[in-house]
Amino acid sequence: MAEVISTVEILEEIPEVDISDSVRNFAGQNGDYYIREFKRIQASKHGFCWTFNLGSAVFGPLWATARGLWGLFWIFSVLEMVLLVMLGLGLWGDLGIDKFNRADRLQVNYERMLDRVEAAREKGDEVGVESFQNRAASLAKARDKARAEGEAIAAGGTRLLVIAIVGLILLKLFEGWVANIAYERQYSRWRGDRTVRSGLNWSIGALGLVIILFVYVVTLVRFTFSNPPDYIVEIPIGKKLYDPIASGIDYWFDLASQNFAFLFLGVSRGIRIILDAVEILLVGTPWPVVMAVIIIFAYRSAGIRVAIFTAAALVYIGVLGYWEKSMATVALLGTASFLCVAIGIPLGVWFARSERAFSFGRPILDLMQTMPSFVYLIPIIAFFGTGKPPGILASMIFGLPPIIRLTTLGLRQVPKDVVEAARAFGATNRQILRDIEIPLATPSIMAGVNQTILMCLSLVVIAALIDAKGLGYDVLEALQYAAKGQGILAGIAILFCAIVIDRVIQGKFKDTEKGG
Repeated sequence: MAEVISTVEILEEIPEVDISDSVRNFAGQNGDYYIREFKRIQASKHGFCWTFNLGSAVFGPLWATARGLWGLFWIFSVLEMVLLVMLGLGLWGDLGIDKFNRADRLQVNYERMLDRVEAAREKGDEVGVESFQNRAASLAKARDKARAEGEAIAAGGTRLLVIAIVGLILLKLFEGWVANIAYERQYSRWRGDRTVRSGLNWSIGALGLVIILFVYVVTLVRFTFSNPPDYIVEIPIGKKLYDPIASGIDYWFDLASQNFAFLFLGVSRGIRIILDAVEILLVGTPWPVVMAVIIIFAYRSAGIRVAIFTAAALVYIGVLGYWEKSMATVALLGTASFLCVAIGIPLGVWFARSERAFSFGRPILDLMQTMPSFVYLIPIIAFFGTGKPPGILASMIFGLPPIIRLTTLGLRQVPKDVVEAARAFGATNRQILRDIEIPLATPSIMAGVNQTILMCLSLVVIAALIDAKGLGYDVLEALQYAAKGQGILAGIAILFCAIVIDRVIQGKFKDTEKGG
């Protein structure tokens, strides 16, 4: 039987690479020290290695910046800043000052209440005397409690000081230990990429010193002084610019709403026409017909399981009296989704074809996705008022970015060689888009459609704030009056609508893929 040579034996026969010159070039100053420490770290890759860097332990963040380890710089700086604040509070901070100030305010109110007691006693008002005495007793009790809490906090100053000193000692030990390990990793990166920082750069260390002094001094003054300067606590300018800017925005909004009222009215009427048509189909049609059509469509699109779940969801909605509101919600959703798809897919095609257009549109899409919904409700109300069309517009702002982004992504992922082959055979741009790019990008486009529909549905509660009605109004009313049962039941109805729509669309897409 042939002798089997283990992997360990093979590795032991490989000669060890001398890294001395490489480490010396990388480290610069104190190269011999880092040669020795890096070899120890590399020899114990799979175990614990105790190594200690005195420069890092003493200078901490400054050493990290001078060596180009900015990650360690921020970690060391934050930890040291927290411990220095604790140290400052323990040495000169007015611990419990807030409680003592509250006790002083309660004492003033207590004395005023005693004056009322005396005044009531002089008038012979026994009821008033008893009432004011009870209030005075409550104030005295609150005053004594605040003073006791302040004294307890002040007594903890020594303990806080000890914790800060011990914490600083442990932090310095940690800084000394982790420095060489982090620096060895940077050396490993430097060997593969010579753009990685190397050597000791005291000019960068000076920048770190300036940052540290500024942050430490300002933070210590803010948290350890009983009366820090106002310009540290608050921005000195205050609200001097706020009022004129807010007034200017109001003026331009009012001017735009007056001069372009015909445009906003036309948009609202166009949305209203589509919405009325959808509401006639869903709300005006007898409920048995609508329910049967939905269940059959679910069965044909996604199978028997989804059809059964759809039937159960519709029964829940109907039995609890949510049928009309649910269909109104679906009408809002359908109108918003239709407009999003009708606008989003052409824009996605345009962005996929034009890098300049996509560079211009991407910040707008980011703004639409990141801006809080209550913020963009303000211009919608200013220009379009309240009601269902503004609610649809609010849903569109939230629902347009997914379909645009995923359409663009899907078209850009179409293999270039397939497009070039079609163009070589004489296909026009329209034929390439219709017969090659869109079919290949269909999975991404359908994912965008699905995300758009669900995002539009998620905004029904927000749209109810501007009188869009539907199930969102029930949830909003439950929030206003703390009607927990009403809110949960309406929320489950919205959830069922979302699940049914999601399953039907996914099933329809899978069926299309199989057919293709």
